[in-house]
Amino acid sequence: MAKIHPFKAVRATRDKVSLVAARSYQSYTAAEREARLDHNPYSFLHIVNPGYKYQKEISGEAGYQLVRNRYLEFKEDQIFIQDKTPSYYIYKIVNREQHSFCGIVAAASVDDYHADVIKKHEDTLQDREVIFKEYLKTAGFNAEPVLLTYPDNDVISEIIQFVTKDRAEYEFTTTYRDTHYLWPLSDSNLIEKIQLEFDKIETIYIADGHHRSSSSCLLAADLKEENKQHHGEEAYNYFMSYLIPESELQIHEFNRLVKGLNGLNKEEFLIKLDTSFRIENRGIEVYKPSKPHHFSMYLDGEFYSLYLRKTLYTFENSLEELDAQLLFKTILNPILGIKDLRSDDRIAYAHGKLDMVYVKSKIDADEFQVGFGLFPASVNQMKKIADDGLTMPPKSTYIEPKLRSGVTIYELKQ
Repeated sequence: MAKIHPFKAVRATRDKVSLVAARSYQSYTAAEREARLDHNPYSFLHIVNPGYKYQKEISGEAGYQLVRNRYLEFKEDQIFIQDKTPSYYIYKIVNREQHSFCGIVAAASVDDYHADVIKKHEDTLQDREVIFKEYLKTAGFNAEPVLLTYPDNDVISEIIQFVTKDRAEYEFTTTYRDTHYLWPLSDSNLIEKIQLEFDKIETIYIADGHHRSSSSCLLAADLKEENKQHHGEEAYNYFMSYLIPESELQIHEFNRLVKGLNGLNKEEFLIKLDTSFRIENRGIEVYKPSKPHHFSMYLDGEFYSLYLRKTLYTFENSLEELDAQLLFKTILNPILGIKDLRSDDRIAYAHGKLDMVYVKSKIDADEFQVGFGLFPASVNQMKKIADDGLTMPPKSTYIEPKLRSGVTIYELKQ
């Protein structure tokens, strides 16, 4: 039974939301960030990069407090206004490829996370969890929903279709040519119907946002300990999430780029690959794999296809069938000597929307020596790995949709 609650979002006014909404801070280049900070006083980047005001980088607790200060200034200036009624928020994105995502921004339960009603498939790093927990504790709000996915549900889908027939409260298009729509849903009858449907769902899955959800859970434990009047329904017992049906989730692969061949020359490397793979030289034609357990490779100006020799490799569990894990066990670790995918600086990742032409460009520029293209994982693979209590290697999936920060904000002290 998944507890999915409405909440009173803090939101930008309709006339300013397109100026406020921002991608994640890390996704901008330094030049892009500077341009937006210089020319758009309403950008959410002013909140998450508060040191800009003083022309210096300010991190740690001092930086978190400045984030809090900038956020309160946006509220004082009426750029942000808090809704008076707890609501769900129907959020739709139509990307440049005309793929549509439509789901519900709501508050998901920390207790469900601990009880494995909300399941995860990816490891988190403790240091990052603690840093983000401290950030949330000082800033007092969360502006980036965790992406959750649930089994397709006809009742919820019908309600969403009904609500989205009306004019959206927000409609804006980004420079990425993605169009965003938002409909607040405060009707108590419809909210109750949606809650009842989520009550029937035994398991929902984290698609993206493992560190944000785990940090929220750490924060809830801290605040519960500090609050002598704790009753379980405080805002900190929940975290903001964007829930979409499984059929609308888009999973792209993360391709791999590697520096050096671990002391091998090209011929020695290919001979070692031959143990586990049938290798075909595809020449200069850009090649990408067309099904699971096949890989593309770019090396020394040429593309290759690698077909797994299945008689020599057995799948012991759901994780072993994941292509990112398969590549690690057959090539990256035993041949290229990469033991730790999180810390080895010889390996880099490029999500599948950048495709193998991007991988080729990086290798042709001598930044890397070999690149591997993977077939994307499926939703069912992701779910099975989570159900089995296993975790994927880092950068196994690049999942859409990607929401903008600052469209809906969840205050942790409501």
